[in-house]
Amino acid sequence: MNLPRHRPEPTPAIHPLPEYLAEGRRKAWYREMKQIFQVPWIGVVTMAYAHYPNFYETLWRGVRDLCASRPYVEACLANRAFVEAEVNKLRPPTVTERLREIGYAPREIEDIRQMIDVFGHGNQGYVLLATITRYLLEAGDLGGPTDAKAAPRYTGRHAPDFNGALILMEAHHADPASRKVYEDIKKVLKLPFVNTDYRAFARWPSYWSLAWEDLRQVVGTSDHEAICQAVHERCVEQASMRLPNPGGITANALRAAAEKDAPLEEVCDVCRLFQWLLPGLVTNVAYLRAQLLASNA
Repeated sequence: MNLPRHRPEPTPAIHPLPEYLAEGRRKAWYREMKQIFQVPWIGVVTMAYAHYPNFYETLWRGVRDLCASRPYVEACLANRAFVEAEVNKLRPPTVTERLREIGYAPREIEDIRQMIDVFGHGNQGYVLLATITRYLLEAGDLGGPTDAKAAPRYTGRHAPDFNGALILMEAHHADPASRKVYEDIKKVLKLPFVNTDYRAFARWPSYWSLAWEDLRQVVGTSDHEAICQAVHERCVEQASMRLPNPGGITANALRAAAEKDAPLEEVCDVCRLFQWLLPGLVTNVAYLRAQLLASNA
């Protein structure tokens, strides 16, 4: 089934459950997801799912083995390589020299680059999961085999090394100039919140204002949208045909679980919102990475 990229209108209300407020099984599932995705943060998409406890439980138990599998990780790695190659067509201007001119040391620039790599890797797990979730709710069962042999566990490290602290610049921490950037992000991206990635990059306010000013010029253009659409289509194909289903999750089971928590259309709209925005997020993070590539220095 075709699954068009769709932004719900009006924008649905979301009620993210922050990691520090999660308790019991949801806290354990957050911990599992971070371990399997090899990321230091829980995405807002997961926090929004967790607001619906029956839905989230059914989803995560059903896809946990898939997300830990070699086919899933390899799909994520391939998707990252694809989007990072595609953004070069947007010809991102280098930001490195401008950072040096205002006093950034090489170590500071490298810290920013490492932070971008953390999100560039981790977002792939979230966008593919969001697509699988929406596919189950709207299109039907996953098309891959349910035999566990088709989903051997990925062993070893697939994420970039990250030993630093994930420090987020929340709006209430920021000065007026940074809060103005946040409001611009929400306006340009048509979102009611600022993604974790951008709050992490805003730890370096002078860097982030430069990088965002370049990025906002391409967001929404036909070339940028073409990349977002291509990311979306790759994920839909992987969900519908290529990836196995070792957990045996079914569309009917996930829909029934969602209906225990809220009207089905409410849950679907929340899932549509994230499955719409995440291809844009991975495209934007790839753009930010290209601005800092050593070859541009």
